[in-house]
Amino acid sequence: MAISYEKLLNRKFERIEQKYTEKDTILYALGVGMGIDPLDRDCLPFVYENGLKALPSMAVVMAYPGFWAKESDTGIDWVKVLHAGQEVVMHKPLPASGHVYATTQVTDVIDKGEGKGALILSERTVRDGDTDEALCTLSMTTMARGDGGFGGSGAQSPKPDPLPEREPDLLCELPTLPQQALIYRLSGDYNPLHADPEVAINAGFKAPILHGLCTFGVACHALLKTLCDYDPARFHRMRVRFSAPVYPGETIRTEIWREGDSVAFRCRSVERDLVVINNGYAEVS
Repeated sequence: MAISYEKLLNRKFERIEQKYTEKDTILYALGVGMGIDPLDRDCLPFVYENGLKALPSMAVVMAYPGFWAKESDTGIDWVKVLHAGQEVVMHKPLPASGHVYATTQVTDVIDKGEGKGALILSERTVRDGDTDEALCTLSMTTMARGDGGFGGSGAQSPKPDPLPEREPDLLCELPTLPQQALIYRLSGDYNPLHADPEVAINAGFKAPILHGLCTFGVACHALLKTLCDYDPARFHRMRVRFSAPVYPGETIRTEIWREGDSVAFRCRSVERDLVVINNGYAEVS
């Protein structure tokens, strides 16, 4: 079955409801590397229940619809699917525990041409289940490498956010743990690519790789640390393009350019000198 533009655009997703506890919030923060230094008092509020705060990037695991591209009615060649980009817009800081809900919708399907794949753009707004207030809006870009040539909307691919050509204004290096993917997966992404060495090798990697959204969380940590004094209320928007995987245990260097309240950034694996997140954009106050 090939992709049908109209069918994907009109696909009905179930409303996802989720209750999460302070333990879930702490587990997420540990999964993206907070608390590696247990004496770091700036990180402690994200991994300790006394005055617990939620990382803004935890939004990505809230009311998540799962790997729906694998479902038979989509027509997507799911084996060739990649997570190409992610955006989070914060409407207010996330509670440390709570009840949330969201419904995903496909907002566009862009045909890049026969043999070139397609971009599937989807969005969900996560709301407080008790007050109905919008907490955050998440936009995801999925690259379906095996599905070009079906038609699509005719829209152009979104242009990447530019990076300045000068040297970065700020640098932030954060380590990851060798077992970090094994911790992060407990927040809901159980893809064996991130845990099983045999699966990873069969997929062309030397070892299990870190989840892209875990790297996203490390980048969020870097921006929160460098620009927001660890105050989630000052963190408003973040979007990225994923460009290469990270191996657990590598150090991630975030290179940051300040442009007023807007920020350009990218992330690099220090050990391999390889850009792993590119064309990053953020808004802080």
